[in-house]
Amino acid sequence: MFCCIPVAFISSFVFSKLTAKEVKNELESYSKAAHIVQEVFSSLRTVHSLNGSRFEQQKYNKELDPTYWSSIRKGAVFGVYIGWIRLLIFSSSAVGYIFGSILKSYGNEYALNIGDIIISFSEARGAAMSVFRLIDEGEDRDVNENDLLREKESIYDITGDIEFDNVNLVYPSRKDATVLHNLSFIARANQTTALVGSSGSGKSTCISLLLRFYEPSSGRIMIDDRSITDYHRNQLRLNIGVVSQEPILFGMTIYENIRLGKLNAAREEIEGAAKEANAHDFIMKLPNKYETIVGERGIQLSGGEKQRIALARALVKQPTILLLDEATSALDNVSEKIVQEALNRASKNRTTIVIAHRLSTIRNAHQIYVIDKGSVIEEGNHETLMRKEGGKYQTMVKSQQLEKTNDDQDEIVKMTTRTDEDEKQICVLLFALHIFQSIAFAISGSKLTQRVRSKAFACLLRQEVAYFDRPENSSGTITVRLSSNASAIQDMIGTTLGLIFQGFALFLFGLVFGLLFSRQLTLIMIFPFVLLLISAYVNVRLTVWLKTRTDLIIGRASSLAVEVLQNMRTVKQLSIENEMLRQYSHLINEAMKISWKPEIASGMFLGLTWAVDPVVLGFLYWRAITLIEKVYSVVSHHSAKRMGQSLSAAKIFFDLFDRIPTIDNASTSGQELVDFGGEIEFDQVKFAYPSRPTTVVLNKLQMNIKSGTSGCGKSTIIQLLERFYDVTHGQLFLDGVDIRDLNVQWLRSHLGLVSQEPVLFDLTIAENITYGLENVPSTDEIIKAATKANIHQFIQQLPQGYETRVGVKGSFLSGGEKQRIAIARVLLRRPKILLLDEATSAMDSYNEQVIEETLKQAQDEDPNRTSLIIAHRLSTIRSCDIIYVLDKGCIIESGTHAELVQQRGIYYEMLTAQYNSSS
Repeated sequence: MFCCIPVAFISSFVFSKLTAKEVKNELESYSKAAHIVQEVFSSLRTVHSLNGSRFEQQKYNKELDPTYWSSIRKGAVFGVYIGWIRLLIFSSSAVGYIFGSILKSYGNEYALNIGDIIISFSEARGAAMSVFRLIDEGEDRDVNENDLLREKESIYDITGDIEFDNVNLVYPSRKDATVLHNLSFIARANQTTALVGSSGSGKSTCISLLLRFYEPSSGRIMIDDRSITDYHRNQLRLNIGVVSQEPILFGMTIYENIRLGKLNAAREEIEGAAKEANAHDFIMKLPNKYETIVGERGIQLSGGEKQRIALARALVKQPTILLLDEATSALDNVSEKIVQEALNRASKNRTTIVIAHRLSTIRNAHQIYVIDKGSVIEEGNHETLMRKEGGKYQTMVKSQQLEKTNDDQDEIVKMTTRTDEDEKQICVLLFALHIFQSIAFAISGSKLTQRVRSKAFACLLRQEVAYFDRPENSSGTITVRLSSNASAIQDMIGTTLGLIFQGFALFLFGLVFGLLFSRQLTLIMIFPFVLLLISAYVNVRLTVWLKTRTDLIIGRASSLAVEVLQNMRTVKQLSIENEMLRQYSHLINEAMKISWKPEIASGMFLGLTWAVDPVVLGFLYWRAITLIEKVYSVVSHHSAKRMGQSLSAAKIFFDLFDRIPTIDNASTSGQELVDFGGEIEFDQVKFAYPSRPTTVVLNKLQMNIKSGTSGCGKSTIIQLLERFYDVTHGQLFLDGVDIRDLNVQWLRSHLGLVSQEPVLFDLTIAENITYGLENVPSTDEIIKAATKANIHQFIQQLPQGYETRVGVKGSFLSGGEKQRIAIARVLLRRPKILLLDEATSAMDSYNEQVIEETLKQAQDEDPNRTSLIIAHRLSTIRSCDIIYVLDKGCIIESGTHAELVQQRGIYYEMLTAQYNSSS
């Protein structure tokens, strides 16, 4: 008997190696699928506005296909393994039966249950390979466990003198493109230094180098005459405050988001910083005030509100060095003026580096450096540079009137079954049948899981946008839900289900057989079997309850992890790794606290199962060894636990499948207007976001925009036109038809939306431009759209041209480059209604003028095209046919630019304020 043990161990090891390889392949495919889920549901408005649901569904299904064959191969290996192990078991059982039934009764049952254990071990081993590789790759000499578990005290007092000395930089992922070339400049302590230049010139790269996101390829960066590498990264970042053009907020309350700037800040400090950033007043108007949850990436707030909270987060830490990368870009003219004054006050007694395209904001800087193609081409203060006739700075100033901001973000990232026949012929047949059974159930399990994942993804795409505004439906939670719950179902439906069916079939046969030949023995067996059924039932109920409770917490933990990983630059620049680790650990510990009591109870029932098992087997072995073993295999602890997890996962999916969305994004019903003119009418519209039902955003809005005209409104109006939400009261008409009666996909195909924060997908530039179009246009049409958007020349300079991948959310491109690709995407669609939400906000003055001319040409191409423009920079809407001025959800003024100026009302005051700020 003992000679079988090393053979069994060697067999298990070989099986483990083969299974681990297939599990690794499965995990790689599921990881790619999860990336698609995360990307889609974190950018859902863009996906829906471009009708990209069908494309994303196909892409998701394509990533699931490889898992099908991996599961089949894994099932085949498992079938061979089970057949081989049973040969060993029955051989040892035959020997054991001769030498002692007692030893057999204790040893064989446990050996027969080794299948479940080996499966779990093998799958865990395959999964662990990826985890350990990630841990090894993520090692950083500047980061260790001690740093993450305690706050690091400052070692040096930083005064703030900064010097770039012949700095060169080439990004690792774009080694053929030099970002900075012999860049040299000095930013003195307690002074304001400005960096200006066109989009993509390398301005924001300087901030990335100061924060040590990258190291220079050559040259030196000095702070207080010490190399920047002498400072611990976390200590350095604690002394630097950063405000970027695209504000990053986390799915927490407003209070917690501001506190991330200074973890030990008192409430008075947080409120003081909010007042400085002109955020306190609007926060106090919210129902929950500072305890308002901002949603994933701050989705519950407007762009200006997010920017002001990000500004407050930077001011609360009282940094020695202040880096302002278009800090006032998302603010209206009134807020901008107040915030700019606050920034001017905050800049005193600090080293301040300002990146700006709106040159009026940096005219008082002590030193201005003009950067072009990664090098300084001009330097001096405003007056000095303006005296250089034909100079770059002078040309930029003259070309600007009322300038908006640019984001020059140079981001880069990357069962056991049993049988009891001894005859040789039957053994061979059973061996083949077990292999067939494992493969068949592996196929069925894989197909079902693939269908469940695909259908769940499709159902999620159908849901209305408001569904994803809830914290429990964030993109991170949905990613985990699709992954873990589908895996739980696969665990039960695959090879394990075959074993369960086999066990129940054997039980029923054994029961009938026993009643016919030994009624007394059968009745004796029923009592312990009932105990085991009760144990299995309790185990299933405990597992379902536990999974339901812990899934909520694990979902929150996963959402936090996704937010941190997506916004790692913000996490690092705020030096809040410790805080994020603490919050994540707290959630994991919370899940452990919930689970330990049910797990102990489950263990007690497992003990009952294993205690009853050998006693009954010892008593009855001499009469019915094989029959009794089959009965006990049905109610194994592993099967009961897996069944509970699968039932809980199945309930979540069935609830999703049964949910009827208020706005079905995949619906094929609804009218499709033949001659769509593009006339828009809001009739007494009232609207409040479902997540904030007490806050009225639009109040009895009455507005009419005729076909072929252009008008100015607010962002909420665009969301209603795109049918991300439906009006609470009143009606919204397009060409006299209630928008709710129109087909959603047809409607969006006639709308062209360019948002302030452009969203690109992890595809090539060409694929991003053609995204959502069923009929892929020709290369010439793509180039024509890119040329109109003034991005073709830049694309041509890339090594792979239009086939260049843009990275996650376009991270390989600057803000202006992303925006121009987004505009090319819209121009290619030739929409009937053009929706521009601060469309030129991320561009320098030259590109802005080009794009404004392009957008004007796009409007002139079709005289009947309707344009709706959202703008804080009033110079961009002077030519609109009608301008609506909104305040607190109501129209307070309307008319042409000339008419509103003559009225000398709110519009005139805003225009005057902007003129004064630019002069």
